[in-house]
Amino acid sequence: MTVYKYIGRSKQGAQKKGIVEAANKQAAIAKLRADGINPREVSESNSLLHKELSLVGNKVKNQDFVIYLRQFATLIRAGVSIVESTRILADQTKSKPLKKALLTVEEDIRTGVSFSEATHKHPKVFPLLFSNMMRSGEATGNIDDTLERLANTFEKQYNLKKKVQSTMTYPAVLFVLTIVVAIFMMVVIVPSFVESFESMGAELPWMTVVTIAVSEWLQKFWWLLILLVVAAVISFRMLYKRNEQFNYAVHYALLRMPIFGPLLQKTAISRMMGTLSSLFSSAVPILQSLTIVERVVGNPVMSRVVLEARDNLERGNTLSEPLEESWLFPPLVTSMTRIGESTGSLDYMLEKIAEFYDAEVERSVDTLKSLIEPLMILFLAGIVGVIVSAIFLPMFSLYEQM
Repeated sequence: MTVYKYIGRSKQGAQKKGIVEAANKQAAIAKLRADGINPREVSESNSLLHKELSLVGNKVKNQDFVIYLRQFATLIRAGVSIVESTRILADQTKSKPLKKALLTVEEDIRTGVSFSEATHKHPKVFPLLFSNMMRSGEATGNIDDTLERLANTFEKQYNLKKKVQSTMTYPAVLFVLTIVVAIFMMVVIVPSFVESFESMGAELPWMTVVTIAVSEWLQKFWWLLILLVVAAVISFRMLYKRNEQFNYAVHYALLRMPIFGPLLQKTAISRMMGTLSSLFSSAVPILQSLTIVERVVGNPVMSRVVLEARDNLERGNTLSEPLEESWLFPPLVTSMTRIGESTGSLDYMLEKIAEFYDAEVERSVDTLKSLIEPLMILFLAGIVGVIVSAIFLPMFSLYEQM
């Protein structure tokens, strides 16, 4: 939605000035005339006061989108038209990006544009998967079933994502906490013992010498450490977003990690197979389905394999061949895919693979949670223990000499 400034006159002849929100200039004029205002000048407002600034962008939260899908399906099943359903949901949703998009979609539908085409204009709000499945639902007349399937798909993906994030967050937070505690001890605790060590006049153990040297460096060049960390974070983010090779290398390294790699691999397989199953079940052509999956799977390593599978199908070969050649897909996935292709039940097999890996991710998350906590506590104890040992070793040596 765009904000327009206008100057016009009311039916009584009084001059009117103000702003109006609309999808385009023509819609703004139509809205003003419906309100009894005859506009003379209508122009787009460039004022920052009329532009919503958001730190999170225009994306809709997953839970808001799932609620929208559930409500949309209920309204369609109740016999409410798509136009009226869109208006009702726009009025009651709490998500501002979704509300704006739905109001624009409603205006487009009233001008004769199909719902799927109208939503396709808002990729930040309506994912590619949504618009393509809705296009198929419109063609087959099963819009309510398509919406239910979409809601289930997005809900499963959201739940899996949250479970993986919660598992990864705990060790990350504890790691940062360990580093903060170590720096605090180096900057505050260790210097208080340096004078005592110097007054002893005894030879210090190598561990204590190294600890004191690191402590002195941190006290003098702490600003350089902060600068290096900030520069590293900014450089990483820029390369991750703009350099495809670096992005691919990061995802490849994550998938190859000894502990978290298998979990991320299972999550990616579940997302890919669940999305492909939903598209295939909604009568979206297999080649188009693979193109969509390649864009929405969220992992460039897997996207490359999906692209190879699509090219392989275009050449008249099978879907399972590129999956068998990739280390990403276990024999269970490739064998079930091959069976689905040979028996004509690929959509059913893909759904079963997705369900199996959904359960596998849940089991892996529960297992990792039970393992990570003691490992990270040992890590924290090890770092603190080394610093404490470096401080007290000279004292023990002095007591032995006495």
